[in-house]
Amino acid sequence: MCNSLIPAAYRGYGTNGSAATGGPGRQDFPPAPEPLPVPVMDNHTHLDFPDGEAPVGVAAALDAAEAVGVQGAIQVGCDLASSRFTVQAVDLDPRLLGAVALHPNDAPGYALRGELEEALAEIEQLASHPRIRAIGETGLDFYRTKGEGLAHQRYSFRRHIDIAKRLDLTLQIHDRDAHDDVVQVLREEGAPDRVVFHCFSGDEELARICNEAGWSMSFAGTLTFRNAANLRAALAVADPDLVLVETDAPFLTPHPHRGRPNASYMVPYTVRAMAELTGTDLANLCGRISENTVRAYGSWT
Repeated sequence: MCNSLIPAAYRGYGTNGSAATGGPGRQDFPPAPEPLPVPVMDNHTHLDFPDGEAPVGVAAALDAAEAVGVQGAIQVGCDLASSRFTVQAVDLDPRLLGAVALHPNDAPGYALRGELEEALAEIEQLASHPRIRAIGETGLDFYRTKGEGLAHQRYSFRRHIDIAKRLDLTLQIHDRDAHDDVVQVLREEGAPDRVVFHCFSGDEELARICNEAGWSMSFAGTLTFRNAANLRAALAVADPDLVLVETDAPFLTPHPHRGRPNASYMVPYTVRAMAELTGTDLANLCGRISENTVRAYGSWT
């Protein structure tokens, strides 16, 4: 691909901060996709995760996204440092809204250091900012956390649910290898009015549960992976009014660029795959996703 097709903010840099080398496993940023006919929002990204020694600034990242029809994003915190960054970032650019939380894989560390209650109190304080619209990402992760850490995860998840309900904020869920348990905790605690399964990783059964409960399902680049038949089956039955899109950047870059760095400007690759898989007109799908996103998080203006 011609280097000029890569947004200027991302040219020449890989995830190790060095110049792009090309070839298998290349770590330069992929080319920009064709712009979407109707703008959408990236409802989960991590702008504070730097590209090695060459981080892309908030404004430059959002400029690159806006150029291809991604008009806004949700910047997501997953520990105290990234949640503090999120509060600062949403004041820098009106195209950003934010989410703050302790990631389920980080919560056990805070607990073992005797810092969990203090950290949760700060998350609640940070969440009072008017442009913080979600508590997330929180939830359960049985892939990376084992043993006694799972009890701390569950406790932290329940506390985040309580914060979201008391502050009337959306709950943005990280669910990895823990579908049944996440649903169980939500039912036991009573889910907030607005729930989003970030980077939806379930199957048709979980999609039907979300349909019934009115929980939003956010699809990422994983939908385009060859081994993701479960996600494509889930999308096929998902209520169109509950479907969102995200990058989880800099992770989960969609096909055909899997393995290279991700960014919000890559959303159109996933949206086009969604339209093709569902047989939906692209412009109509974009409009529906945009409406769904505003309904989940409120207006960006």
